[in-house]
Amino acid sequence: MAAKYVYFFGGEKTEGNAGLRNLLGEKGANLAEMVNLGIQVPSGFTISTEACDFYQKNKGKFPTKLWDEILINLKNLEEITGKKFGDKENPLLISVRSGSRSYIPIAESTVLNLGLNDEISKQLSNASNESFSLDCYSRLISMFGYSVLNVERKVFESLIEKKKKKVGKASTQNFSPDNYQVLIDRFKVAIKKNSEREFPQDPLKQLKMAIEAVFNSWDSESSKNYRHIKGIPDEWGIAVNVQAMVFGNLGENSGRGFAFSRNPESGEKKICGEFWSNCQTASLATDIPNSVAVSSLKETLPDIYLAITEVCQKLERRYQDVASIEFMVEENQLYTLQTEAAQRTPVSAIKIAFDMVQEGLVGKQNALMRIPTDQLDTVFHPMVDLKSKPTVLAKGLGASPGAASGKVVFCPQKAQELAEKKEKAILVRTETSPEDIRGMEFAQGILTMRGGKTSHSTVFAKAMGKPCVSSCSSLKIDEKKKQCHIGGVRIKELEEITLDGSSGNIFKGTIKTVQPKLSAAFTYIMKWADELRELKVRANVDTPHDALVARDFGAQGIGLCRTERMFFQANRILYVRAMILASDQKVREEALKNLLPIQRSDFTQIFRAMDGLPVNIRLLDLPLHEFLPTKPLAIKNLSKELNIPLKTLQSKIDSLKEANPMLGHRGCRLGITYPEIYQMQARAIFEAACKLVKKGGKVFPEIMIPLVGHVNEFRIARELLDQVAEEVIQKNGVKLKYKVGAMIELPRAALTADEISRDADFLSFGTNDLTQTLYGLCRDDAWSFMAEYLKKGIFLADPFSTMDRKGLGALIEIAVQKGKSSNQNIQLGACGEHSGDPDSIDFFCQLGLDYVSCSPFQVPASRLAAAQAAIGDIPSSIGISN
Repeated sequence: MAAKYVYFFGGEKTEGNAGLRNLLGEKGANLAEMVNLGIQVPSGFTISTEACDFYQKNKGKFPTKLWDEILINLKNLEEITGKKFGDKENPLLISVRSGSRSYIPIAESTVLNLGLNDEISKQLSNASNESFSLDCYSRLISMFGYSVLNVERKVFESLIEKKKKKVGKASTQNFSPDNYQVLIDRFKVAIKKNSEREFPQDPLKQLKMAIEAVFNSWDSESSKNYRHIKGIPDEWGIAVNVQAMVFGNLGENSGRGFAFSRNPESGEKKICGEFWSNCQTASLATDIPNSVAVSSLKETLPDIYLAITEVCQKLERRYQDVASIEFMVEENQLYTLQTEAAQRTPVSAIKIAFDMVQEGLVGKQNALMRIPTDQLDTVFHPMVDLKSKPTVLAKGLGASPGAASGKVVFCPQKAQELAEKKEKAILVRTETSPEDIRGMEFAQGILTMRGGKTSHSTVFAKAMGKPCVSSCSSLKIDEKKKQCHIGGVRIKELEEITLDGSSGNIFKGTIKTVQPKLSAAFTYIMKWADELRELKVRANVDTPHDALVARDFGAQGIGLCRTERMFFQANRILYVRAMILASDQKVREEALKNLLPIQRSDFTQIFRAMDGLPVNIRLLDLPLHEFLPTKPLAIKNLSKELNIPLKTLQSKIDSLKEANPMLGHRGCRLGITYPEIYQMQARAIFEAACKLVKKGGKVFPEIMIPLVGHVNEFRIARELLDQVAEEVIQKNGVKLKYKVGAMIELPRAALTADEISRDADFLSFGTNDLTQTLYGLCRDDAWSFMAEYLKKGIFLADPFSTMDRKGLGALIEIAVQKGKSSNQNIQLGACGEHSGDPDSIDFFCQLGLDYVSCSPFQVPASRLAAAQAAIGDIPSSIGISN
């Protein structure tokens, strides 16, 4: 049987349904489903993702007979509409839209009014409203120009802006036929100049080229970047949706809009959205008319508002999720153009999931699967502290909540450059486009002159959990001079500003922020997650304050306390340097005596904060030279402070330098060559623990030996620790249970985990260094080529962020199996960056790890990810964002 590539939707001929999402894309499957539900949808057909896959694999060739299938379905569409494609008297006009199986807006390629040409447009002008006909034609030419012929949008935007200024109109809605004709002529010239091609007059050629453009969009750089960010396979492909046109530009009783069954920002159960009267599309930044809230239609178009409400409610019941629709009103008749994933903020996702459980619409498991774990920590991000009374530069539309400060940049590349230097950026644009996605990912926030609550910048900012202020009329950008004016104040590139994405306020400089309070819905969501998950979640904590924060976020202990980070405070770094630079062991031990009470105090406070929960403390890991100054003036000052001759000090510093310190004299190698260091740390740990036990505290210390590569290293270090423990515990006359384990950061340690596990109480996979040593990559340097590797598909994801299951994952699996083979009671955990990654957490759950340990603010997301891993895959609906 010959392959089928085209599926019709409309009336009794509808062939698809919501279950064919992978084949028809999200839009195509949902269009067919809406027809099945009795919702009024313009008829059309969907070209499947399989056709795109064939096209990509065969160097831009259509599958055999695909065009024949298209013509057959076009004939069906003509029969249903009573119009004919390419006819002069009664022309069928169509739209072409892309539609992937999940939310990939940057891959979208849309062309409206296909089928018009010079002759048909002229005939249509004579038969109906001339301005309407020419408006449609001008939009076709511009959309075809940038979506199909790859002419930059700004070429058309500039022509529109110039014409508006010349005729004194705020929008093309008020253009005369002559004005439109001038635009049409100039658009054609611009296309010829910038693409060296003519706008095609043959409607069938227009259609074929538009379909090819959709297929090609899947392979565009912006599409690839987005897929790599979201971990979407290249093989998925994209579908093409061809629909009969309906028109929102036929007068005051017509228009276009977007609506949501619940507020995507707050989660409130209330129809909301935007509506543009007498408007067909707002595809160009310079031609976006003013919008009104959908709720205003209660007064102006009450029947339409009622119909929108009914559609949203019907879709919400069908998909058991928030409905998001794009609609068109043609002379008091509502048409639903598409429904797809209702993008929402993490805060609203939590409320919506909770409310739907209370309403009996979904169960707890389904609700938990709807919350995006990769964005959950944004609910804890700071807000502008209004008590500081900051001065407002200007006010725009608060498009995506949250607050962010950073240096002003005017292009996405600059945002990425700053991010690679560990600097924060605010991306400032007239309006964002699909090509800006990479820069938006690296920026802390986005500020735009144009746009609304459903504009590109807003949708992406919400999806990324980033603050966004749009539609700021007082923002004037001069990219050539690398400056802008906000509220009349000049801001140069790299000057700092602060955005408040909730209020829309913009401030000069960096403004103090405060942390938001968690809602009751969040508490319930976390409770449900905890009831379902088996994997425990600990936190990486280095200070008593962080321990309290972690516990508040539901951490079940500390999985990594990096003791070296305690040494960099000003009141203790001098003692550390004195210890490192000691001329002999006696002097070194004297310096360590000064550090002992400091370490003991730190551990006492951390144990107290985590009372009743395990605390895993990693002994000193950093190479010693990391604690010493490198600049001449700092070295000179240290020479005076420690009373060491400058020449002697410089010689000592030089002797500690290493060619490759990551693999040098660090970790357990330090504890073996300088046992007094680990002895001091062990004494501080056990003395702090015994002190609290005497007072009735519940203390569960776990001591982790870093960078173990050979079981003999572990045995030597463990023996040293056990000796100190026995002495301190006996001296204090208490009972104290403790564990000693190894941090698995080297491939050899993973491959010999069975030997280490015989003597260890636990193994903790330090996935950061284990990735470095397995790949031969330095995490601090890999950024220089990582983007190119992701772009070329060498890596599907950054291996430092998401588990490479075939490489790192396979190695950890070997270690888990070997570790359990020699010690069935071995405790297994992970404490690298992967412990906050949902996909990696799913893998850890499959391996049967006991816990993961992540940063305090990631704890809730990891708890949720662990629950989702336990639940498994629930069939997705239109409202689950990807």
